[in-house]
Amino acid sequence: MITKVDKNKSRLRRHLRVRKKINGTAERPRLNVFRSSKHIYAQIIDDVKGVTLVSASTVDKELRGQIQNGGNVEAARLVGALIAKRAKDKGIERVVFDRGGYLYHGRVEALAESAREAGLVF
Repeated sequence: MITKVDKNKSRLRRHLRVRKKINGTAERPRLNVFRSSKHIYAQIIDDVKGVTLVSASTVDKELRGQIQNGGNVEAARLVGALIAKRAKDKGIERVVFDRGGYLYHGRVEALAESAREAGLVF
């Protein structure tokens, strides 16, 4: 019998397993990444209060003119820099990175490295 592997179901299972251990607090909120085929989204979340503190994505007005394709590594770099800039403006410097069950490779890695270069510590 051949079974079909549902990649998103596997990703969600990995994400839940990781989320058991990772929790964002007011001192160190969680930097969450969501990736679709056309865009990439990042949020900084305080899980204690259940509030999104900062968000950035390839659909933001600030980035729309700079990128033509929101689903590539260069767009992820720009989102990483933007989320770090917005976090710095709100006084957030230290975060916990939540890769959302995705492999730390490609767009997820580019976003994380860009955020680090822009001053976020995780």
